[in-house]
Amino acid sequence: MDPAYLSKLITDEYVMKILTACYGKSMSTQQLSLKLDIPIAVCYRKMKELSAANLVECEDKILTKKGKWVQLFRSKVKNAYVFIENGKLRVRMELSEVTMPEYEEEIQILNDTLTH
Repeated sequence: MDPAYLSKLITDEYVMKILTACYGKSMSTQQLSLKLDIPIAVCYRKMKELSAANLVECEDKILTKKGKWVQLFRSKVKNAYVFIENGKLRVRMELSEVTMPEYEEEIQILNDTLTH
């Protein structure tokens, strides 16, 4: 993935709020919108971008009382660093592999270094 795009994405005000809010707890897009005071359309757009970049993961789907399926997302970003090294823009991310809470397995850490 392009480091310039990734650095712009993770430093977006709404994205930073979303990634921190759903790091330790899975949340729906609607919950994130309400909790973080982000317009719902913007929140859906940001979640789509984060899913495409593999920075959030759909951890579960629940059926509401109205019969609608709602996805619950969890952030995979444990740490993120944007820096310039030897004249090149670099983004280093430490991602946690999301596991379902009932499994109580150790979380595997994946270090991704993206350079161009």
